[in-house]
Amino acid sequence: MRIALAVDGSKTSSAAARHVAALQRALATREPVVVIYVDEPLLQAVALKLGAAGSQRYHEENAAHALRGVRGALKRAGIEYRERLLIGDPASRIIEAVGKERCDLLVMGSHGRGAMQSLFLGSVTMKVIARSKVPVTVVRGRAAE
Repeated sequence: MRIALAVDGSKTSSAAARHVAALQRALATREPVVVIYVDEPLLQAVALKLGAAGSQRYHEENAAHALRGVRGALKRAGIEYRERLLIGDPASRIIEAVGKERCDLLVMGSHGRGAMQSLFLGSVTMKVIARSKVPVTVVRGRAAE
């Protein structure tokens, strides 16, 4: 079973990584986990000011920060993984990456906000669940604390 783990650098991402590690042990699968991080694109004016190299460095630094806890959790558990660092709309790019990687399951964290707050804020998790062609396991934020 190929598992994708979508992360955003939050505590729930680390909790989701621990869940993936436990799931991989339970399933006794050797497939590397596909860790997906999507960074929002820079405003065009900012990207022009930074230039190509500066923009790339900006996205790489964001990814390094977002992946720090997840990398540690997966390494401690002895889980092999590959990283997909993408730029764009998070929900769309996560769905796209899961399809390209031919994943069987997507695991992601949720901050545990209420339905009304998600309605106004536009939850990435809700968008992914609505559009995913594979099962999605959501690790709740309150469980992570």
